[in-house]
Amino acid sequence: MTAAEPVSEHPRGALVGISLKMYMGAAQTRTWVGSLRTEVEARTGSGNVEVFVLPSFPLLESTSALLADSAIRWGAQDLAPDPKGAQTGEVAGSVLRELGCTYVEVGHAERRRLFRETDAMVVDKMQQAFNNNLTPVLCVGETTRGAARFAAECCIEQLQTALAGDLGRDVVVAYEPVWAIGAAKPAEPEHVQEVCSALRTHTANRAGRTRLLYGGSAGPGTFGDLSGSVDGLFLGRFAHTLANVVTVLDEIDYHSRCGTHD
Repeated sequence: MTAAEPVSEHPRGALVGISLKMYMGAAQTRTWVGSLRTEVEARTGSGNVEVFVLPSFPLLESTSALLADSAIRWGAQDLAPDPKGAQTGEVAGSVLRELGCTYVEVGHAERRRLFRETDAMVVDKMQQAFNNNLTPVLCVGETTRGAARFAAECCIEQLQTALAGDLGRDVVVAYEPVWAIGAAKPAEPEHVQEVCSALRTHTANRAGRTRLLYGGSAGPGTFGDLSGSVDGLFLGRFAHTLANVVTVLDEIDYHSRCGTHD
């Protein structure tokens, strides 16, 4: 299988990413991905939404086959911090690119908490993403609930560290307050707006394009509540029910057509 051609650096619409984490089996994932393609293709005429999906590693090849020649992009939930070598169980960025991946998630709070992923590892993984022409979906977020200004300072510090070797490439920044991941509802809109405004100001002069997504129990209704402060959403468990994805896509299309999203 040959590597996919790089996608346009200037997508037309909002961006919706979906991580399947480790919730679905192989057959279920293939069925879900096929159904996602059907739903997205029914809505691609407007050009208001760009979608990518991150399945588990073993399902990347079947996802590639199911989404070939579609508008949906795919990627991985992690990558190795080194290009190759004796690293049992790891997957190199070059292999991800060979499988047609466009995106790769880096620095998720679960990786830090469960697998002791450090700031130094995040930097190395960002470099491997850039080296293999993958767009990193860099996860940032404060661990404890508090004032938005303190959350913004925490996120900016994480961003600065991760981009220590910034090559001026495109980056997707997913703001996910750790305390909101898996919660009954997302963070308050005012909180997200203030944090994302600070992140947007901080990244305004980067050479590469920075797109801001909100994650952390994001789902139906979240995009409209954020009033144009984000470029899209990063969906987790709510998206595993395809009807929720359909609702989100239709909401984004509506807000984009009505001019309620910048």
